[in-house]
Amino acid sequence: MHTLRDEAVSLAEGVARGIRDLDPAEVVVGVAPPFPFLEAVGRAIAGSAVLLVAQDLHPEAQGAFTGAVSGPMLASLGVERVLVGHSERRSLFGEDDACVAAKLRGALAAGLDPILCVGERLAEREAGRQEAVVAAQLDAAFADLDPAARARLLVAYEPVWAIGTGVTATPEQAGAMHAFIRSHLGPAAPPILYGGSVKPKNASDLAATPGIDGFLVGGASLDADSFLAIVEGCRAAPRSE
Repeated sequence: MHTLRDEAVSLAEGVARGIRDLDPAEVVVGVAPPFPFLEAVGRAIAGSAVLLVAQDLHPEAQGAFTGAVSGPMLASLGVERVLVGHSERRSLFGEDDACVAAKLRGALAAGLDPILCVGERLAEREAGRQEAVVAAQLDAAFADLDPAARARLLVAYEPVWAIGTGVTATPEQAGAMHAFIRSHLGPAAPPILYGGSVKPKNASDLAATPGIDGFLVGGASLDADSFLAIVEGCRAAPRSE
C-alpha cells in the first residue's frame, strides 16, 4: 500500500522511459500499482513495453462483495497479469490455498494471466518443511488446470522470511527451491520468478542462478532508478539452465 496517484504515475513513466530501448525479447517488465491508480498508470505506460499488473482480485466475476475488485473489472482497465497468493495476502488476510486457487481460476476466466506466489515461513524452513509447504501450495493451485491454462501462469517463489526483512535468500537457497518447483511441476513448468528482498546489488547474482527466470520486486521497485537497475541486472546476467 504505497504511493499516491501522481507518485504512481511518475514512477510508471520513469520505468517506461528507462526500458524504451530494451528488446522485449530480452526482458519483460510490468508494474503493479494500487487498484485506484490502475487506469492512470495504464494511460502513462500506453504505447510502451511495460505490462499493467494488478496486485490482487476477487475470485467471483460479479456479485454483492462490497469493496472487492473482480477480474473483469481489471481486464476492462487494460490489466494483463494479476498477482494471486502474495505472501502478505496469505499472512495478513488469511487467504489459504483454496482461496488462492479460486482467485487463480477467476483470473483465468477473466482473460488475465496469473502470477502465482508461493513460499514458506521461517519456522517452516527451520523445520525443514519448505518443500512440503510449497508443494501443497502448488498442488492446490494447479489442480485440474489444463495445459493451455498452465501455459498462461508464472510462478513466483517468495520465501516469506526474506520479504520486507532485508534478508535475502542466498542464490544457492533460491536456486534449490526453484529447482524443486520446476521438478515438482514437471516438463511443462512455467517460468519461475524470485521475490524476496531483491535489490540492485544482488540482482545480477540472483538472475545468473540456474532456474531463476526473473523477479517479483518489492520495496526496491518504489524508486524508478532502483527498479531499472534490477531490470538491467536481470537483462545482463549470464543465463544458465
